[in-house]
Amino acid sequence: MHPYLFELASLMAIFSFAIVSPGADLAMVMRQSILHGRRSAIITSFGIGTSLMFHVTYTILGLGLIISQSIYLFNIVKWCGVAYLVYIGIKSLRAGKTDMTVEQNKVAGESRRQSVAKAFGLGFAANALNPKPVFFFLSIFSTVVSLHTPMMVKFGYGLVMASCLIAWFVGVSIFMTTPKMRMAFSRASQWIDRVSGAVFIVLGLKLATEKAG
Repeated sequence: MHPYLFELASLMAIFSFAIVSPGADLAMVMRQSILHGRRSAIITSFGIGTSLMFHVTYTILGLGLIISQSIYLFNIVKWCGVAYLVYIGIKSLRAGKTDMTVEQNKVAGESRRQSVAKAFGLGFAANALNPKPVFFFLSIFSTVVSLHTPMMVKFGYGLVMASCLIAWFVGVSIFMTTPKMRMAFSRASQWIDRVSGAVFIVLGLKLATEKAG
């Protein structure tokens, strides 16, 4: 096997577990699917994937090492992430019942559609403001990828991982927006908001306890 293919296979073997593990990204995509529909959830998925390339890029360029060694920089990223997750959580807790019936959708129409920029930004921010990827990508790239591997090949690894992440969340978006799932969640939309809000707040508080190194 070509060494680059072996490196990629090793990276994906590790990354596959990170993709499916519950976290802020999954909670965000599920909430988008339930409350704003398939279109917004898929756009949010692309925002998450793009944000992953952001993490991969600074890791390859060496900035990840600087952030991981600087408590000051780490805390800036961490507390921005905490503030964002708690803010989203509070908004969810304060949201009222969402009617997702076909009749209301016909009346509301495009006026209730979430903008592309907002849907994309929610996904990008949920991932970008999480400092955990700093250590995750720094550790797996330094462990699995050779120092002699060309930078463009490393970026190629990142693109493959980002594409797989997007594909996973697009799949989640499609599953969560099937007619049967939407009807089931429509009847419990307010409780879903409350639960998802609590999840975001808990994730934010958990993030607040993270320490560099």
